[in-house]
Amino acid sequence: MEYPVARRDESVVDDYHGVCVSDPYRWLEDPDSEETQEFVGKQVNLTQSLLQTCETREKLKEQITKSFDHPRYNTPFKKGDKYFYFHNTGLQPQNVFYVQDSLDAEAEVLIDPNGLSEDGTVALKFAGVSEDAKYVAYGLSSNGSDWVSIKVMRIEDKFHEPHTLSWVKFGCITWTHDNKGFFYSRYPAPKQGDQLDAGTKTNLNLNQGLYYHFLGTEQSEDVLCWKDPENPMYRFEAQVMDDGKHVLLYIEESCDPVNKLYYCDLSTLNGLEGFKNSTDMLPFVKLVDNFDASYKAVANDATQFTFLTNKDAPMYKLIRVDLKEPSVWTNVIEESEKDVLEDAYVVNGNQILVSYLSDAKNVLQIRELKTGGLLHQLPIEIGTVWGVSGRRRDSEVFIKFTSFLTPGIIYRCNLAVEAPEMKIFRKTVVSGFDHTEFQVNQAFVPSKDGTSKIPLFIVSKKNIILDGSHPCLLYGYGGFNSSLTPTFNVSRAILTRHLGAVFCVANIRGGGEYGKEWHKAGSLAKKQNCFDDFISAAEYLVSAGYTQSKKLCIEGASNGGLLVAACVNQRPDLFGCALARVGVMDMLRFHKFTIGHAWISDFGCSDKEEEFQWLIKYSPLHNVRRPWEQHQDAKHQYPPTMLLTADHDDRVVPLHSLKLLATMQYILCTSLENSPQTNPIIVRIESKAGHGCGRPIQKTIDEAADQYSFMAKMLGASWIN
Repeated sequence: MEYPVARRDESVVDDYHGVCVSDPYRWLEDPDSEETQEFVGKQVNLTQSLLQTCETREKLKEQITKSFDHPRYNTPFKKGDKYFYFHNTGLQPQNVFYVQDSLDAEAEVLIDPNGLSEDGTVALKFAGVSEDAKYVAYGLSSNGSDWVSIKVMRIEDKFHEPHTLSWVKFGCITWTHDNKGFFYSRYPAPKQGDQLDAGTKTNLNLNQGLYYHFLGTEQSEDVLCWKDPENPMYRFEAQVMDDGKHVLLYIEESCDPVNKLYYCDLSTLNGLEGFKNSTDMLPFVKLVDNFDASYKAVANDATQFTFLTNKDAPMYKLIRVDLKEPSVWTNVIEESEKDVLEDAYVVNGNQILVSYLSDAKNVLQIRELKTGGLLHQLPIEIGTVWGVSGRRRDSEVFIKFTSFLTPGIIYRCNLAVEAPEMKIFRKTVVSGFDHTEFQVNQAFVPSKDGTSKIPLFIVSKKNIILDGSHPCLLYGYGGFNSSLTPTFNVSRAILTRHLGAVFCVANIRGGGEYGKEWHKAGSLAKKQNCFDDFISAAEYLVSAGYTQSKKLCIEGASNGGLLVAACVNQRPDLFGCALARVGVMDMLRFHKFTIGHAWISDFGCSDKEEEFQWLIKYSPLHNVRRPWEQHQDAKHQYPPTMLLTADHDDRVVPLHSLKLLATMQYILCTSLENSPQTNPIIVRIESKAGHGCGRPIQKTIDEAADQYSFMAKMLGASWIN
């Protein structure tokens, strides 16, 4: 391939604690410069020219489109005496928000974002309904950006309040029970104001504040409830409890599962109106004022509060405290030795629905709120609880379930009977998909350091012959305490059916599959464990006969994009293809852009000498090598690699992928007259899209068809009817 030659500015050199590190593509950090846009344009043309040669591209696009064309529902929830839910008829660009007076009543469209843009790039990010179900405050984002604008609508006649709340990012809406308004979090407005296309900017996100908005008022009149200018990286979120009296303030500094916890008794105030023109913030009382653990409120009875926490409990537990005696905390549900207590919901008066994670699969139980005693084990299959909806005052609860072979089932569970029944309320059916054609196995792969067994889900056609002949897609993440659990994916089901591919998910360290210790074993100084675990999973798939190196593709997104790029640098011989989506690739400068500073808790920071030494060893941008020089063998080269990013990704900004692309193309492809690197190194750049959320269905389909047809071509996989 003939690659565009990107200018190298050898004068850009940074001194990290006495170590000089060049950054010749620093100019790519400016997304608005003509030079960057010219570079992007040439790379887009190069990628399109290659994709046009991928034989399966149109077949994949056609089949994925057909399979996406089915009704999808989210878990319904109740406010006042009405039910609300999100729904997509199939190929609508964005999900639509519905309301109905009862489960048997005709549903009515409440908010349809599909009419707000011609190309479907305006997304409805969230909807917060007031307690009396008379108003809904909802957030819209454009072009996939994390930035949200909040609007308020009266439900009865769909009248919109004239005011819009801007510069909202990372947070949610929580209404007070007097239905006068709601709490939300936002950042200061930038100087550029409304003329700014915020989704393309890389400025740090600092000085968030918690505000209260009164219905019918301008944003400038909102009450500032809490801020902390001495700690500009703090983020705030409020939660109004079921009693309507107490509002909790969660304070986070990073992506680590830890938070401070304050509370305010609203009943002691003479309404929030008194704070409208005041310089005083709400009188929050500090219950937990350090970042030593995570605390999430489940329920309260007067001043007695029940929390889900990892305080002295890496696998999490349920604890209780009386605000009148804040130094006395008692255990309600003890920590499990093996399973992670993922979530808890108070339902049916004094019961708790708890969700455990057992070897990366969910288990559901009903327990007593007061004692934590087990009442019922709910019968769900091996898979993932994707959503739970229920109220303490109601005996019904809705549970959404999915798995690798189950597109989606919403159960309606009646807890008022002696033996709770899980009745199917809605079931997703994907045209042409027959789960009986496939099988799911789970292997446990020894880690390189011998300390752990890495769970590995393997999805394949039934009666597969383990002769190493199958194309294989291995997916991983391994970071930020996030767990990968069995979920249905239309595109990957098609790969298994029509390309004969084996699809695998590796639950490597750094995730939350086995609690806090599993997370910490793959972060900071131990980040290399993530890459070692992923490589071990890949080696197992080859040794067990599922595939061979030249037929093995690895994929990951965000932190998983970092995973893929680092593994390609470290073991280019092990993979036949690599798909690295929206990855964090410059580990020395990630903290300088948008919300990157929050990731220091997982990665460390190059500003500190010890942490710089961790990062420089695996940073994808700084570890691109010529494998043929190390092995003295021209056969050794990097696998075909596609980096994927989007022009409005304001979480992991595009500069990460662009700088890595320029570096790989230079070192591997263009700096030598007769480079042994014949495998392509390309980038796919989506326009008017962000990190992933809010992407229209058509863009999702197009991206899947592009990346998987590239994979198919590189692995030599042919279409099976």
